[in-house]
Amino acid sequence: MAHVSELIASDIDEYLKQHEHKSLLRFITCGSVDDGKSTLIGRLLYESKMLFDDQLAAVEADSKKFGTQGGEIDFALLVDGLAAEREQGITIDVAYRFFSTEKRKFIVADTPGHEQYTRNMVTGASNADVAILMVDARKGILTQSRRHSYIVSLLGIRHIVVAINKMDLVGYSETTFREIVADYMAFAGRIGITDVTFIPMSAFKGDNIVAPSEHMPWYQGDTLMQFLETVQIDEADHEKAAFRLPVQWVNRPNLDFRGFAGTIASGKVKPGDRIRVQPSGRESTVARIVSMGGDLPEAVAGQSITLTLSDEIDISRGDVISTTEGPAEIADQFECTITWMHEAPLLPGRNYLLKIGTRTVTASVTEIKYQVNVNTLEHTAAKTLELNAIGVCNISLDRPIAFDPYAQNRDTGGFILIDRISNNTIGAGLLHFALRRANNIHMQHVDVDKSARSASKGQKSCVLWFTGLSGAGKSSIANMVEKKLHASGHHTYLLDGDNVRHGLNKDLGFTDAHRVENIRRVAEVSKLMVDAGLIVITAFISPFRSERGMARNLVEDNEFFEIYVDTPLEVAEQRDVKGLYKKARSGELNNFTGIDSPYEAPEQPELRIDTTTLSIEESADAVIDELRKRGILLG
Repeated sequence: MAHVSELIASDIDEYLKQHEHKSLLRFITCGSVDDGKSTLIGRLLYESKMLFDDQLAAVEADSKKFGTQGGEIDFALLVDGLAAEREQGITIDVAYRFFSTEKRKFIVADTPGHEQYTRNMVTGASNADVAILMVDARKGILTQSRRHSYIVSLLGIRHIVVAINKMDLVGYSETTFREIVADYMAFAGRIGITDVTFIPMSAFKGDNIVAPSEHMPWYQGDTLMQFLETVQIDEADHEKAAFRLPVQWVNRPNLDFRGFAGTIASGKVKPGDRIRVQPSGRESTVARIVSMGGDLPEAVAGQSITLTLSDEIDISRGDVISTTEGPAEIADQFECTITWMHEAPLLPGRNYLLKIGTRTVTASVTEIKYQVNVNTLEHTAAKTLELNAIGVCNISLDRPIAFDPYAQNRDTGGFILIDRISNNTIGAGLLHFALRRANNIHMQHVDVDKSARSASKGQKSCVLWFTGLSGAGKSSIANMVEKKLHASGHHTYLLDGDNVRHGLNKDLGFTDAHRVENIRRVAEVSKLMVDAGLIVITAFISPFRSERGMARNLVEDNEFFEIYVDTPLEVAEQRDVKGLYKKARSGELNNFTGIDSPYEAPEQPELRIDTTTLSIEESADAVIDELRKRGILLG
């Protein structure tokens, strides 16, 4: 439903024409829990006459059942749609609402205040032009207020309204208002926020929402609605920027048409423009701009289009089309800021999926440079990032991507991190710049390759990755496999967990972060040995599926064999060859897999060995038989 206007009854066509050409403002409400964000949005919907009679009747009924306002209308219920939100009186998910006035159209995102739902706040803020930071006048500026302000600043939202709410509960005190203003300005100056508007209000009572409050004659500024209707948003910024079209889909409806579809992230394009496809660097010329309504003479940021080119060049989903005059940068290593959104911490060296625009690649954090304390803005050392932590990191990708620094372009500079196992979004980040080594280090071509080295040895190179609990029998079986292969003239190398920790990984302990780094290093060494044509045998607990998956992805298909030595914990503990279980049970050894650190069993290993039924030699023979079946042993 749109804003009620007299034109609706007298001239609907003119009304729709005016409505179509109104500017659109996207804004979010954020801040700490129970500061009145949902109530404010409900009040805006009510005051802008965006409610049907049956909706108003429903919220009046719900207010009696779920409301927190003593029988009066609880406007928050217009936005909090989840049952859990109504029962708890909090916002959990991001809720988007549309409304309009005579002057402007609005899309508002109501974001959660609870610390555990900070991830949802980041989602809501990612496309906003204005942020309304709600502050409870009784509580002042809280940690979550600062955290949300810092995130808003990072995301490049330039216009911030600090809505000092619930002024009715502090007697509409001007002194309270001024104290909160001074407190926030001291913080805002330190994070570079300059465009701040302070509005004292009561979302529940309606003070300074649409009409000036008679209870606060000392405040002479705009009401919230006046601010939202008049704040200047330079909608031409995206059009003035360099042209970027992340390719979402290769449009091939028939043999005679091949186009590249996507939404223009920035800039403008017209037929005849010279373009560059990145990261490949191939160039061509725009032949046509195709849309649902026909060919266009020009297209600008925000439009969904299909481009056809004058040359047949290879373009895939995830590529970025730029103009040759202002192409995007290309790199595979960056400095970035990451907001971590998952209960399990970010671990340097662990592989995650990184999605930027329409491109998804594999990424790992190589270094956490520092973590930001959102209260003091102090930079502190960190080895991991916990839930809701914000850190500046170096990150490495498995292939180059086209990008712009986030400060220049949100769409080509912002990314999310995705867990490889659960497919959940677990982090959000902003690219700052490419690391210099990304441009200075290149792969050197060599004439003798992996296939030549393998053929000279009468075998196919591969990794035999033994995994299982301590005491399962990994090292014993791996050692027997190597003996048998060596005796038959094959070329092998055994990387054993304990042996590697005496040299290559002697600096690592047994925390989750160090376990990840331990496996990362071993996986990289294994990759080099596979390239040398060897059959590489590893025997590591390697408790996390993610790291085993990372090791698998470093080599080619059919070169990685995950061998799960499946021995029950009670059997492994009975063996306790090294006395480690005894130490772990007595508290002398922390972070021991199976006791106080988890082991994630393989879901689809190439081979499963049950050492409760097979001897060491029988287990080794089973491995070698599997290698023969798969054509690894040629001689």
